[in-house]
Parts: sequence; structure tokens; C-alpha cells
Amino acid sequence: MKTNLPLDADRLWADVMALADITDPARPYTRRSFTALFLEGRAWLARRFAEAGLMTRIDAAGNLIGRIEGTDPALGVIAIGSHSDTVPSGGRFDGIAGVAAGLEIVRALRDAGMRLAHTIEIVDFLAEEPSEYGLSCVGSRGMTGALDESMLALTESGGETLRDALRRVGGTPDELDRAKRDDVRAFLELHIEQGIVLESRSLDVGIVTSIVGIRRIEIVFEGEADHAGTTPMSLRRDALVAAADTVKSIRRIAERLAAEGPDYFVATVGILAVDPSASNIVPGRCRLIVDIRTTDPVLTARFADAIDRESTAHAHAARVARASFRTLSDGPPVACDAGLRDALRLGARDLGLGQMDLPSGAGHDAAFMSRICPSAMVFVPCLKGKSHTPKEWADREAIAAGAAVIYQAVKTLDRSLPQIRSQGAS
Repeated sequence: MKTNLPLDADRLWADVMALADITDPARPYTRRSFTALFLEGRAWLARRFAEAGLMTRIDAAGNLIGRIEGTDPALGVIAIGSHSDTVPSGGRFDGIAGVAAGLEIVRALRDAGMRLAHTIEIVDFLAEEPSEYGLSCVGSRGMTGALDESMLALTESGGETLRDALRRVGGTPDELDRAKRDDVRAFLELHIEQGIVLESRSLDVGIVTSIVGIRRIEIVFEGEADHAGTTPMSLRRDALVAAADTVKSIRRIAERLAAEGPDYFVATVGILAVDPSASNIVPGRCRLIVDIRTTDPVLTARFADAIDRESTAHAHAARVARASFRTLSDGPPVACDAGLRDALRLGARDLGLGQMDLPSGAGHDAAFMSRICPSAMVFVPCLKGKSHTPKEWADREAIAAGAAVIYQAVKTLDRSLPQIRSQGAS
């Protein structure tokens, strides 16, 4: 690992650790979007942005943005960012490292006495992780015109709508058109790999080739709650039985599609809510959320059709109703921009860092940003590939190396962006 990097690794590391420490002490490291802890983290970030000389604001979609004007603002914006919210007990680096890296890049440019021609923005996107309202990437959807009225009407368990929650954290949901951008010329995001490829090959950085598409489907079964001791087995309408059989079908069909190759395919049931949830009551209602990820949208369509059929059959066999089968969100696979990837490879080469191309099996704000500008990502290794767990870990040197690659690429892009055109994946 190269240690003579053009930025302050200790300062970057201190920011990552300080933001991670703003957490629910009972569930480290948790800072869920729209919560008081999330707002505390946002306030900390806003102060750090201001200390670095950035003009700071929250846009209509609830994104925290720090901005430093270029010498030729007409050239547009180079944006760098990620997210500061976490999954429950989600780790210290997922999202956080990308925001802190953007901040450190601005400070390193300032320390070097450099002011770029392009305006630079650091973005902390709102609610990249799936929120309590059933939607992920809320802020990047809003910035790219993909946050619609049906999404704003989504509610959390207490009945608050996403529209009201967005307003509560500083957004203006009635003016979402103001959040949509047409001046961003490039978007770059640093992230931990969340896999073991880089670590297993002792490489410093990964240049992301593509980001999987993600569809989330909600399935609800409704039967009849009854006494667990007095209701004969033959008379039960157990919603959980239909849900359990559906989960097994999801696993079986996903394994079959994944084995077909060469495209990547996975599916997961991460939410299974039973109502009423009591040991002595036959479940009367069961809700599950299916998370589907693939590099080929045709596979998603085939999978959804198969689960539609099988969940209907399982409901019939359990003598319950399938009350709902609906898509909560659907994002297609995205190829990272070839021109930006070249700039990142050049930066890694100039720094003497080991690199490789690799796809992302996780979703990121960069996927939505690709709808309005060329976008690309840098991965850095994380310990044993673990993420979305308190055990998530990335070394100080790894994060600094990834940030330095983007720093180098930003300087290159500042000179070349007027000539770069989006070329898709090479």
C-alpha cells in the first residue's frame, strides 16, 4: 500500500471515526435516516463542510450539499459523495467513507493551493439505505427526478408519510423539481467493496464496471388469527404457512437462475412480519419483502413472474388470501461511465496502487446519478468482505488510497471533461 498520498489520511480517518461515533449506543453502529441521530450526524457534517470553506445547503430532496465554486462555473459541477445513514447495526464505513472522502478531497485541493475550473460539490444523499418508508436512495432519486408522488405517499409504521418526513429533515417535497439537476458533469463515489475480491487478491482499489439493478416486491398473505391450542389443524388459515412456502420457492428459483450464468442474480427475503406475533395465536397476516438483484433485467422479470404464480398457489394451498403482490421499487442495472473509469484507472496507476475492474452486487446512489451525468465508483477492500454488521471494517490506509484515486481523477477530469462523452462500459 502506497503511503505517500496527496491527502491527509489521519484527518480523513478522524472524520470517519467521529461520524461513526454518532450512533445508538445500544446498537452500534446505527444512525437510521430521518431519526434524531441522523440529524445530529448531518449537523456535524454541515459544520465540517463549513470549516472546509464549503457553502452548505439542504436541497428540496433532503440532500446535504457542500459547494465550492470553480473559476469557470459555466463548466458545471463535479460531484463526489455517498450517504451518512446506516442500516440497523450497519457499520462504520458503508456510506460514511464516501462522504468523508469527498470532504478530504476538497481540503487537500485547498491545502495544495488549487482551485479547479469546475465547481465541486460534496453530497450526503438522503436515505440511501432502505428507510422505514420502504424506499431506498430517496435523495438520489430526488436529485435525478425519480422520486414521484406515489413514493412520497409511502408511510412508516406510525403513519407518517415520506412527504412529511422529508419536510421534517429540511427538504421541500412540494418543490421537488428544484432538486433535479442538469449541471452535474460527473459523479464519483468511494465505497467499501462489501465483498472479498480485493482483499483476497491483495489489491488496493477496484474500478467498478457496473451496478446491479434492484427490485423490491411486497407480498402480503391474509388468513385468520385463531387460538393455537383449540383450533384443529384441518381448520386453520395460517398466513405464515403460505409465506414460509413462498420463501422456500424464492430460494429455489433464485438458485436456479443464478446457476444459469453468466449474469449475476440473487434474491433475499429480509423482512418477514407476522401479525399477531404471539406464541399462542395462529398467524392471521404475514408480510414479506423480496429483494431481487441482477445485472440482467430479463432475469428479474422471469423471477417475478414465477414468484407471482407460486405465491398464489401457496396461498390457495394454505386456504388464505394473497392480499398484495406489488413492486415497491425497481431500479435497472447501470454501467459505469467508461471515460470516468479511465480517469480513475489513471489515478490509481499514477499513485502506484494495485487495481482491478469489478462489478457491484450492491446498489448505490451512483446508479441513480448515472441518469443525469456520467458516474463511476471506486471500491476499497474491507475485512473479510463483511458489511451491514458491526464487524464491518476498512483500514485507514485503504480508505485514504481510494480517496486519493478520486482526488487524482478529479484533477484530470477538471482538464478533460469538456471533451469526455459518456461511452458506457468498455
